[in-house]
Amino acid sequence: MFNNNEIEQQVAEFLLQIKAIKLQPNNPFTWASGWKSPIYCDNRVTLSHPSIRTYIRQQLTVAIQEKFGSVGCIAGVATAGIPQGALVAQELGLPFIYVRSKPKEHGTGSLIEGDTSTTTGKRVVVIEDLISTGKSSLQAVEALRAAGFEVAGLAAIFSYGFDVATENFKQASCPFVTLSNYNALIKYAEEHQYIADKDVAILKQWRENPAAWGQIASS
Repeated sequence: MFNNNEIEQQVAEFLLQIKAIKLQPNNPFTWASGWKSPIYCDNRVTLSHPSIRTYIRQQLTVAIQEKFGSVGCIAGVATAGIPQGALVAQELGLPFIYVRSKPKEHGTGSLIEGDTSTTTGKRVVVIEDLISTGKSSLQAVEALRAAGFEVAGLAAIFSYGFDVATENFKQASCPFVTLSNYNALIKYAEEHQYIADKDVAILKQWRENPAAWGQIASS
């Protein structure tokens, strides 16, 4: 059984433990978007830790089976979703493909890599490592749909839980499931002294309006 609370907390513990997630409310990171952020998440770090990698693979598999039922293919989102997706596909014994951020500029010019001659038309679950606004994930979803796949939904390791992401997935009619999320992370970090009590309010403030928080932080 996919126990949301237990898994959310366990994944949060792992990500903090191996520093796949770093919290710096008083020395914020700058994202590619230009946003200032007290959190940085790099789930690729989990691949270097076999026991954590195995746990994530197993829990993504369970989540997919319980949320989406029977599927015929797994698709990773380039680049961080590729290794996670391949691991899940291996666990499920399913074909694996991946979606580029843009078509290849040479050769076949492919946007979707893998044997699409045998997978097109299959019911597919998309694997992503992280959901922020959902924009890149949903670009992959639309590419798969345009190629003739039936997208059952998307599964990811972690979500910041932004309202804009929830709305974007809703508008795209794409259900999604994540192993952990920002609220669970902050709860675990606070309870286990990964952050000072005085910083909890800052972290919650950022989550409510990251763009505005960034403007204040950089002023």
